[in-house]
Amino acid sequence: MVEQHDQAAILGRSINLADPRLGAAALFCSDDFFAPMSRMLNPAEPEWRAGVYDDHGKWMDGWESRRRRDGGHDFCVVQLAVPCTLALLDIDTRHFTGNYPPFASLEGCLVIGKPDGTTQWTELLSRAPLQGNEHNWFEVQSGGVWSHLRLNIYPDGGIARLRCYGSVYREWTQSMSGIVDLAAALNGGRALLCSDEHYGAMSNLLLPGRGTSMADGWETRRRRGPGFDWVILRLGHPGRIDSIEVDTAFFRGNYPHEVSIEGAMVCEAQDADVDTKPPEWSTLLPPQRLQADQVHAYQAQLVDLGAISHVRVNIHPDGGLSRVRLFGRPDVR
Repeated sequence: MVEQHDQAAILGRSINLADPRLGAAALFCSDDFFAPMSRMLNPAEPEWRAGVYDDHGKWMDGWESRRRRDGGHDFCVVQLAVPCTLALLDIDTRHFTGNYPPFASLEGCLVIGKPDGTTQWTELLSRAPLQGNEHNWFEVQSGGVWSHLRLNIYPDGGIARLRCYGSVYREWTQSMSGIVDLAAALNGGRALLCSDEHYGAMSNLLLPGRGTSMADGWETRRRRGPGFDWVILRLGHPGRIDSIEVDTAFFRGNYPHEVSIEGAMVCEAQDADVDTKPPEWSTLLPPQRLQADQVHAYQAQLVDLGAISHVRVNIHPDGGLSRVRLFGRPDVR
């Protein structure tokens, strides 16, 4: 298990690479008679539906296999969003009390396509005890790069959620001369800190595609005093920003009046200190009026700051944004 302060430190520099919104998927499993494997990756918190049954039995929010009688164990193979390194696992058994597996282990591989019978698996978590109806946190010691995971449960039972926290692995080379979204989560971008995320998580800003609802964006509470709300984003790789998109999808009566964006070059070691030792921010995008439920594109309005590694997106005075895209060329030397 992981100490709470270590867990918080790892979560602060990681994202969940088993998130289907990023492209992760449960590919196949030995059995999911009671509850389908796909529910195990649902980004929402697991729920309990009292008195709800389906054709197979009690409705459960997770992956649940039938009771084994053959002496074997069940497993599920998960495709991660992108090749990545892993640091922390959460094998969440919430709402599984008399039907959770007493033990679990995890293996990883790096393959193109899907794993098959010839795939060589590497143990990332040896057989470890689980507790029912709670988060089970485990630190991953391997520094390898993984594309797929195999979760083994002994002998059977249910897992509410599997979260796999780590970092996107991408080789930034001098041959990469094209424009990319340097802030995208799939390119290693990460939301570090914000003034408030009462209604929606700041990490949603960096997800692929347009938001599916207001809940799929970043939204602050109503500001009753002076000032404005903000979020600090770290780019997947330092680069020169060529254009910006700010999307207010589904935010109609609660979008910000204006947005402005500042940039800075910050070394990776200072990530954890941006709240106590803020960098010297420079204006990248001066204040711009926003509209409801719309993609706003900016290019001519940008100030050339050269290569930057971090941005602070300011919303005046408060409200919600669906996505922020920062298109540019990686600064590879």
